[in-house]
Amino acid sequence: MRTALVIGTGLIGTSAALALSQRGVVVHLSDHDPEQARTAAALGAGTDEAPEGPVDLAIIAAPPAHVAAVLGDAMRRGAARGYLDVASVKGGPRRELEALGLDLSSYIGSHPMSGREKSGPLAATGDLFEGRPWVLTPTRDTDTEVLNLALELVSHCRAVPVVMDADAHDRAVALVSHMPHLVSSMVAARLQNAEEAAVRLCGQGIRDVTRIAASDPGMWIDILSANPGPVADLLSDVAADLDETVEALRSLQSSDDAKRLEGTAGIEDVLRRGNAGQVRVPGKHGSAPRTYEVVAVLIDDQPGQLARIFADAGRAGVNVEDVRIEHATGQQAGLVQLMVEPQTAPVLTAALRERGWAIRQ
Repeated sequence: MRTALVIGTGLIGTSAALALSQRGVVVHLSDHDPEQARTAAALGAGTDEAPEGPVDLAIIAAPPAHVAAVLGDAMRRGAARGYLDVASVKGGPRRELEALGLDLSSYIGSHPMSGREKSGPLAATGDLFEGRPWVLTPTRDTDTEVLNLALELVSHCRAVPVVMDADAHDRAVALVSHMPHLVSSMVAARLQNAEEAAVRLCGQGIRDVTRIAASDPGMWIDILSANPGPVADLLSDVAADLDETVEALRSLQSSDDAKRLEGTAGIEDVLRRGNAGQVRVPGKHGSAPRTYEVVAVLIDDQPGQLARIFADAGRAGVNVEDVRIEHATGQQAGLVQLMVEPQTAPVLTAALRERGWAIRQ
């Protein structure tokens, strides 16, 4: 791939353009808002000048509801040899394109499984997709050349290609992305009118649960409008679990011993099923989840503290597999949780203590 056209210079489109530009591909940028395309160009994502002729690959980074119209226009004017969209829903746009009577041999649907709570070109990064799954949904009509162009794009973005059926993809993302986003929003909504004294008690747990609720509502209306059925089915199942959990909690309030035992069993069931589901979430680099030991370090909220911790861990010969930071309420301090292989935890603990760090047991 030598040339590409990115139509839609939001977070995903600009991030893909940055990755391609960094690897020597000449990228042309287009957006319904020319100022947004100019911003992406200023960031080094490419040029906002139109290509002189067909490019190798046109990347449609428009919301699902607009993919068919934007792609149809690009195909009719012969903008590229191959066409690909990055919308988070695949079945609906594909059926819309078929209804337009277009030759879809030069098209392949795709969905990079990466993003951020922020949107727009200023939130984009060239490494946004690194190590992340990038779903491709070819059909029997898809030209081999187009599939190869898509695989080249995924490689340039250092993502991991995953081939799926379009409708299977939509059911999968409803489970792992769309439904969880709505649940996160519903939990976060409980905080809107909560007493200030209660909100001040927020810790890392509520931050983890509500983090994705900070995303742009307009963008999510577009996404959910394109995949409402599978999401509604899943939420119906969640609602049934909620009803059973509420009933179990009410039973725990009972003065009847048998009722309380029934309530305990109900709560234990949902917690254990949660445990069983959570361990299926892929671990580092998409591999099977692993159990790490946590070394908790108390730090002041000062510049360079994290860099010092990582440097000291490196000197001790310990690889930090993951990290979490919990900020103390009302204090300029925090707790850094370093996840390491169990056998290296004592080594790291001793090394950090020797260098003056306060370790929480």
